[in-house]
Amino acid sequence: MITHIVGIDCAVKDENMGLALARWTGAGAVVQELVAGPRQAGACAEIIAGWLERYPRSLLALDSPLGWPQPLPEKLARHSAGEPIPLEADVLFRRETDRFIRRRHGKQTLDVGADRIARTAVAALDLLQSIRNRTGLSIPLAWDHHIASAAAIEVYPGQTLRVHGLWEKGYRKAENVEGRQQVLERIQQHLRLDCDPQIALHSVDVLDAIACVLAGIDFLQGKAEGPEDEKLALKEGWTWVRAPQGME
Repeated sequence: MITHIVGIDCAVKDENMGLALARWTGAGAVVQELVAGPRQAGACAEIIAGWLERYPRSLLALDSPLGWPQPLPEKLARHSAGEPIPLEADVLFRRETDRFIRRRHGKQTLDVGADRIARTAVAALDLLQSIRNRTGLSIPLAWDHHIASAAAIEVYPGQTLRVHGLWEKGYRKAENVEGRQQVLERIQQHLRLDCDPQIALHSVDVLDAIACVLAGIDFLQGKAEGPEDEKLALKEGWTWVRAPQGME
């Protein structure tokens, strides 16, 4: 059955986002549309809502945390200024999915409870709700790769590129067009671009949105690793990343 994947490189402002729409049949994927962050606030939600109206059976793959560590609100709710917090900072600010990725991939994700990424997380959740309001779709988080309607997952495009052997150091630097060219050429070993690739060379946000599509394919193929503690993941969220080579 045909499914569409919407890769979303999230940011606080629309102008710093990248979007990619791909058609996936199970046998392969074709990227149909690419969008570099529009300057008008709310434009990304409008664009994605339009895609979902055409393709309601879609997987949204967002490059953003979609939850917070379970201990964080529990401890802060009882905390008074000037008093200590009886919990290690790593436990307070990091989710189980962050610790899992560290163990499996050797990469430390940003702490959504402590870093500026928290603002992106809030914006991503607002984006999801705005799309729901525009489309009338519930768009729940997906926990199984058999999706029957619109659903969303949290992904890690940088680590997805590394796992597939597509990473190029420094490709995110604005001046490194050559690095992005190399990443894009490698990505096309896994999916086809049926649109102008130039936008991805000049916008790292768009290139990362394509990497989000690749992460979505891993999820739909059942190759992305899920949580051991599903109850905790329902509270904190989960980052879906394919297992490192040799550990699948």
